[in-house]
Order: sequence, then structure tokens, then C-alpha cells
Amino acid sequence: MTMNPADAMPFSKLMGVRVTAASAEAVEGEITVREDLCTAGGIMHGGAIMAFADALGAVGAVASLPDGAGGTTTIESKTNFLGAAPVGSTVKGRSLPLKSGRRMSVWQTMIETAEGKPVAVVIQTQLVL
Repeated sequence: MTMNPADAMPFSKLMGVRVTAASAEAVEGEITVREDLCTAGGIMHGGAIMAFADALGAVGAVASLPDGAGGTTTIESKTNFLGAAPVGSTVKGRSLPLKSGRRMSVWQTMIETAEGKPVAVVIQTQLVL
């Protein structure tokens, strides 16, 4: 992969989301937990975790668009927080499609530390535009 697909989304680029693999079957990525992505306690903010997962699911949704579709937008997202990611660590995500269709797709993203400890699981629904 030559271009980082997350760079097409300005907020994801600002956060430092790096997509390491992308297809209609799976998307993988990582992000370094910077201080400006943290809560006062020095752990990755829940909103940053959700935004990271949303970016990975969006890349997958775009990769699985039917012919002639104009893009996607998130219409629902649910997150379960499972553990902390401290400042300075690398967080990895893997997003898999639960459903891909003409009108919508549903993606589940597992977020974990580089050591494999769970941070969150996110399920999002993407509307095909």
C-alpha cells in the first residue's frame, strides 16, 4: 500500500491514524497514543479510541462499495471500553465486515495494545451514499 487511506480523512490524518492493510475483507491500522489524544490520567481518550475505530471501518466500507456508489457515512456506532492504552504506546485495530450490502455495511473493530491487551470493541454502521 503506497498511500495511507486515512490521509483522505482530515481528522484521521490529524490524529495520526496509519492504515497498514486495507481491503473489503479487513482493514488493519495503528496509532501512537500522544498526550493530546489522552485524558488527564495519561490514557487514550475514549473519543480518540472511537475515532480511530471509525476511520478503520470507514476505509473498509469504502473498499466494499458497490459500483456507482458515491461514498459512505457513519450512521451508528457503539463502543465497549475494555482496557487502557497509556500515552506513548501503540494501539492497533482490525476492522472486519459483519455485513456488506447495497445500502449499508456493518463493521466490527477490535482495538488492542501492541502487546495484545484489549482496549475496545466498536461496531459501526455505514450508510452507502
